Amino acid sequence: MSVLVYIDTLNGSVAKNAMEAVNYGSKIGSTTVVTNGSISEEDLAALGNVGATKVLVNRAVTTNDASQITNIVAAAADSCGASTIVFSQDLTGRAVAPRLSAKLKAGLASGAIALPSADGSVKVNVFSGKAFGNVSFNSDKKIISLTPNSIQIEETGGSAAVEEFNADAGSASLTVKDVQKQEGDVLLPEAELVVSAGRGLKGPENWGMVEDLAKTLGAATACSRPVADIGWRPHHEHVGQTGVAIRPNLYIAAGISGAIQHLAGVNGSKVIVVINTDPEAPFFKAADYGIVGDAFEVLPKLKEEIEKLKAQN
Repeated sequence: MSVLVYIDTLNGSVAKNAMEAVNYGSKIGSTTVVTNGSISEEDLAALGNVGATKVLVNRAVTTNDASQITNIVAAAADSCGASTIVFSQDLTGRAVAPRLSAKLKAGLASGAIALPSADGSVKVNVFSGKAFGNVSFNSDKKIISLTPNSIQIEETGGSAAVEEFNADAGSASLTVKDVQKQEGDVLLPEAELVVSAGRGLKGPENWGMVEDLAKTLGAATACSRPVADIGWRPHHEHVGQTGVAIRPNLYIAAGISGAIQHLAGVNGSKVIVVINTDPEAPFFKAADYGIVGDAFEVLPKLKEEIEKLKAQN
């Protein structure tokens, strides 16, 4: 089976969620990667090591326009005879996959969290992660968008050949005036460990303890929507139904009550630890571990104990 995976390299590197999509595709069939940006030799080697056999690089048109990317991927799918097309369920995947589905008259499984089963159906998240569904295809071509952090990347030790690929992208429907890149040692959408906090921290001046714990763990920082709305933290750190949806291995939430909108963005986390002074906080019902206590006391103690454990190893 021929599989095509689209990855975004316009930021100059290949993100972890793109590697996951390539590895996912390689477990379905022979995998070709297409991108509309340049790619380094280091990234090319990394793609081969997670299952790509060929990388098609379209340098003629570098664009963030979803309609143009749709045309590029459609041409690549036709070129390699792909029966399955895989995206990461990131901002680009959310915008391009439905357009491509309509263009190719292909079935779409959006938000996949597992490999296709023996009957070809794909398990997906539904209702903001509160339930699961199984999507069956009756179309010749299939499109799957993979939820980040849903699979464990397995190295194959292979290599990928790079080919220049020029496709007619068509006219752009939007103009990008400015691109602001998220900064930080660990980017939130790719993070496996996340330390988050809400209004229980009482002010932005107290966020140092959150950042200190995150640094000790090698984690990303996040926040609840009210915290972002009042300007305590940048909006790209807001996790929830209207913010970033994440699936880390560990999510530590301090001073967050756990409204359903927040839970919708974090309930895919493998382990949830909740710290709150209110024993009746709704978040405790979703937590794997709960600490009824003051974040101002608990967070520094957690940091101290983690540092002791790290010193012993």
